[in-house]
Amino acid sequence: MNQELFDTGLKIRREVVGDAYVDASLKGADDFSMPMQELVTQYCWGDVWARPGLDRRARSLLNLGMIAALNRPEELATHVRGALNNGVTKDEIQEAFLQVAIYCGMPAGLGSFKIAKQVFKEMGL
Repeated sequence: MNQELFDTGLKIRREVVGDAYVDASLKGADDFSMPMQELVTQYCWGDVWARPGLDRRARSLLNLGMIAALNRPEELATHVRGALNNGVTKDEIQEAFLQVAIYCGMPAGLGSFKIAKQVFKEMGL
């Protein structure tokens, strides 16, 4: 493991999705799942999210579209929170999910709206 990339990734991951989520992910990891936590922290967050080519807002919008298209609701809620933390507005999230509905199908769009509404409610928005 590249400790420098891991540390960078841990910092970015905490800033985007929050300490509580990251702590729960790491605390819940065991011998089987810890290598996945290390991989996602080092390469996803420490390498790709740290690249200068896109800002965090752009990366968040891309993630919302891709995760919605892949129908991964458990990850989508986390990334809706992260997008809001990165300055993406509710209106921009709405537009992203409308586009998902057209290009990926109504079930993906409807499910994404449902998840976003729940996150907004939980966050008091």
